[in-house]
Amino acid sequence: MILQLEDVSLKRDGKWILQNIDWKINKGENWVLFGLNGSGKTAILNLLNAYFFPTKGTINVLGMEFGKTYLGEKLRKQIGFVSSSLQDKFHPGDNANEVVLSGAFASIGLYETPSDEIRKKAADLLDNLGCEEYANRNYETLSQGEKQRVLIARALMAEPSLLILNEPTNGLDFIAREQLIESIEKIAQGAGAPTIIYVTHHVEEILPAFNKTLLLKEGKIFPAGNTNEMIESDKLSGYFNLPVKVSWENERPFLIKKNIHSTTNIR
Repeated sequence: MILQLEDVSLKRDGKWILQNIDWKINKGENWVLFGLNGSGKTAILNLLNAYFFPTKGTINVLGMEFGKTYLGEKLRKQIGFVSSSLQDKFHPGDNANEVVLSGAFASIGLYETPSDEIRKKAADLLDNLGCEEYANRNYETLSQGEKQRVLIARALMAEPSLLILNEPTNGLDFIAREQLIESIEKIAQGAGAPTIIYVTHHVEEILPAFNKTLLLKEGKIFPAGNTNEMIESDKLSGYFNLPVKVSWENERPFLIKKNIHSTTNIR
């Protein structure tokens, strides 16, 4: 078991952000956490990283039960977390290679001397993710897509058991988005790959590797289960309160709004 949330609710500033969340992820499953803005996705991620603790319910992540185990850095070192919110935290002078190397020490910035083995590992990850040509460029000068690739390489440095990708394609154009999600699919299919949670509000980013999907709506689970059962026309029409049609092409879903034409009888 990678994680288990049982009847988890979270209240912040007197308001229930999450209510009655039950979610279990087993090893070998890759999940999409799908939700619109304000649905509670960020709150769940803060819980999984032990930045928040539940108001009620129990959480177990990577064998660590909240309230019974010292968490903090011990837990976060086993979770690779990629989010655009990290991009502004690095020192302006750090190059892409240094950002990746820092992942071996779970630090923002490189304050320890990496071994030759660590340096080789960083170089291999940069190469595998297509970042080698800008490894020595300052991180702040990279494009949004290049930064996200570097952050993914950084997250993989510690060989995490769980990799969380929080809306990694935000701000990317079509080409950069497709290139990035191809890289993510490659990671998911690799030998010894971590369990991946892919957080998004774009249906078309759901890749074949993500066999499970949780639909989160207004802080509650709408449903959760096999992706092909969650990402279908009737289910999503109910989720959006809007008639939509899901079509699949190359094992990926695409979403369009149905046009409803009303007929008025004239007498």
